[in-house]
Amino acid sequence: MAGDSTFDVVSKIDRQEVDNALNQAHKEINQRYDFRGVGASIEFSGEAILMKANSEERVKAVLDVLIGKLAKRGISMKSLEYGDPVASGKEFRLVADLKEGITQETAKKLGKIIREEGPKSVKSQIQGDELRVQSKSRDDLQKTIQLLKGADVDVDLQFVNFR
Repeated sequence: MAGDSTFDVVSKIDRQEVDNALNQAHKEINQRYDFRGVGASIEFSGEAILMKANSEERVKAVLDVLIGKLAKRGISMKSLEYGDPVASGKEFRLVADLKEGITQETAKKLGKIIREEGPKSVKSQIQGDELRVQSKSRDDLQKTIQLLKGADVDVDLQFVNFR
């Protein structure tokens, strides 16, 4: 389809910004008085972030510090997935996973929103963990971006490769 304009809907995380936020959180945890002597720590554990402390309240406080640092660095909280603290001997652990990519289920939901509420000339297509949106009209694509920004989805959306 020559002459069509397209853009991709993706969900990606800037790993360097996450690393910077993690380093800042680690520094704050080491310096704060209320974290002294409670065994509080935060570190990367493979693809996840591992937080430890000797009480459930302290490990939740470590999570709050991390969330604050991520927010200052522009990382959406929709990209962070965590459960409840788990007791492991005398320490509590909390694992937070970083979510990247759009699941098939979410891509189908976005495609349905585009079909039902978007301009009629706009078509969408699932390509792996992203969604390609195309139309002959760039204005319709701009309207579709605004529509998707207001959509209630559980992932952080970015719009790239607009051409």
